[in-house]
Amino acid sequence: MIVTAAAVFIASNGLAQTGTPSGQGTYRAQAGGNQPLAPAQQHQMAQQRAAQQRQASAATQGNAQQNQATAGNAQSTTRTAPAATAPAAPFPPLSAAQEQELTRLLQAWETQSKTVQRLEADFTRWHYDLTQAPAGVHATWAKGEIRYASPDKGMFRVNELKFYKGMQEGKPQYAAVEGMFGEYWACNGQQLFDFDRGEKKCTVQDLPPELQGTQIFESPLPFVFNLDAEKIRQRYWVRTVASPKPDTVVIEAWPKRQEDRAQYRLVQIVIDPQTFLPQALLMYAPNFNAKTAPAWDHYEFSGVKKNSIIGGLQQFVDKFIEKPDSNWKVVRERYQPPASESADLQQAQAPAIRR
Repeated sequence: MIVTAAAVFIASNGLAQTGTPSGQGTYRAQAGGNQPLAPAQQHQMAQQRAAQQRQASAATQGNAQQNQATAGNAQSTTRTAPAATAPAAPFPPLSAAQEQELTRLLQAWETQSKTVQRLEADFTRWHYDLTQAPAGVHATWAKGEIRYASPDKGMFRVNELKFYKGMQEGKPQYAAVEGMFGEYWACNGQQLFDFDRGEKKCTVQDLPPELQGTQIFESPLPFVFNLDAEKIRQRYWVRTVASPKPDTVVIEAWPKRQEDRAQYRLVQIVIDPQTFLPQALLMYAPNFNAKTAPAWDHYEFSGVKKNSIIGGLQQFVDKFIEKPDSNWKVVRERYQPPASESADLQQAQAPAIRR
């Protein structure tokens, strides 16, 4: 469920071990450009996608007989429209041995994911963007936490956020900015809560029944913790790449769907091959270019706990599904997906850091 990146040197496989002067651990990546969607925005787009898929499936079944009945006449009176060009895979085909190993890995990962009922982790995130900080220097630094309860409850919260303020004696300087808190959203399965701590405003979106359940967690953040091997293959071009750290595996996923490509160019997930729990996640901006637009996010996780035995499920959920304080403004809405893909693209350009 999680992602980010850490420097400017680009390894041929996308990740390289390095000494990190900014202190972000052992992972560096090939990153780039516009800021990705905030988790709440990813969450909303995933909901829209699930609804559209259901509607398309229903329409296809409803029109099947009519299409068969008119196919003969249509063939003689109409021309077949040219098929849309599908995007090409971003890397050469895998060998038989590589394909077999990838299948084994994804199936084992899925098996372990099915045993996750509760998961919690702290994260550190470094955001890189040449428009905000010099090459090799992160533009923002954040610490936060993630909580997940199967199948459809979750929370993502930034607890500390600092911004690049310039160089002093050759070292980057960072400081918090008053009123800037970072992202904070939660979902209880029926409602999505978006907390704007700067404005003391909570937007509560009621999810219609067709958007409730496991489908609501399709964004890059959750799939690390709730993996479905078949769906991952349908949604991404997937391969393993060399890991910079012993005893870890790096999965690289390139999105096939336009709505995903509007959010990020690729995702790399660093996992423990025994527990299949995440150690790091790197997400590259849609227009990433190693030389001209090296913008990306790098998440590293700590304190990862699976199925903690302290308290029951409800007690676990109550710790992160909070109610806003009495002095907050609460706005209640029924979630309405954007009407068109153009709206998706406009959302994808929205800044990830909120007041």
